Amino acid sequence: MAFGSFDNSGHSQQNAEINMVPLIDVMLVLLVIFIITAPLLTHAVKLDLPTASSKVNQVKPENIQIAIDGDGKLYWNGEVVERKGLQARLAEASKKDPQPEIQFRADKKTPYQRVTEVLSDAAKVGMTRIGFVSEPN
Repeated sequence: MAFGSFDNSGHSQQNAEINMVPLIDVMLVLLVIFIITAPLLTHAVKLDLPTASSKVNQVKPENIQIAIDGDGKLYWNGEVVERKGLQARLAEASKKDPQPEIQFRADKKTPYQRVTEVLSDAAKVGMTRIGFVSEPN
């Protein structure tokens, strides 16, 4: 089909406008679809759930006091022990759940070798929670 005019000039101009009617029709159809389906997507069952209050049962680990005096004597919670006895008690304590915390005290005059022996014994049995206790100034 040829569109022509009665103009003899023979020049036809191109139409530079976009036809918006089909785009508006598509937009309105999508809008109607979303309006209809939106309430279906928010469907929920209303339940009256029971409430209960409970607290987390936190078991605090016990503390073990290990001390070394200036003469090199070992103390387990204030009781004098030998190194073999300390190793046995540390092995027993390492099996507990939760693992107890060791609070380690050493006198100023204690040889460093003695301190490292005790720390090594604790590390060999798997004790991981070791703290050092000192006196404030």
